[in-house]
Amino acid sequence: MRIIGLAGWSGSGKTTLLVKLLPELVRRGVTVSTMKHAHHGFDIDQPGKDSFEHRRAGATEVMVGSSRRWALMHELSRGPEPGPMDLVKHMTPVDLLIIEGFRAYPHDKLEVHRPSLGHPLICERDPHVVAVASDAPVPGVALPRIDLNDVAAVADFMLGHCGLKGAG
Repeated sequence: MRIIGLAGWSGSGKTTLLVKLLPELVRRGVTVSTMKHAHHGFDIDQPGKDSFEHRRAGATEVMVGSSRRWALMHELSRGPEPGPMDLVKHMTPVDLLIIEGFRAYPHDKLEVHRPSLGHPLICERDPHVVAVASDAPVPGVALPRIDLNDVAAVADFMLGHCGLKGAG
């Protein structure tokens, strides 16, 4: 499974890009999964649902399944937060896994950057950033720059970088 990340400051448009990018990649015949880093406590479950009550009562894992999807919730208790490579082990192999977030981990990343937001470039401190997708010129950056609004060009870059067919 090939892996590439999307890194950027909050509000830079990582999720917006990813939601536009997924149909483009699928149209090209690429199987894609995503992984999203969430900060601190998050819950995909709802109070009052049986699965929520199972977890609250002390279950380490609760799996919910239906004819359309399944989800596994695993409580970490006091254990350390797993890194993306720990989590990948639980995923079904696909052609491409796109990781949103997990910025501190050493996997190749495409930086999503909007100069108008005034944030520093992540690529200046992170040697794992392989290109910058931006909505404006980014002077002084030696990495490839891709127009953030050109989803086909972003897909071309990602597939080419990862050595996958379907580019172009």
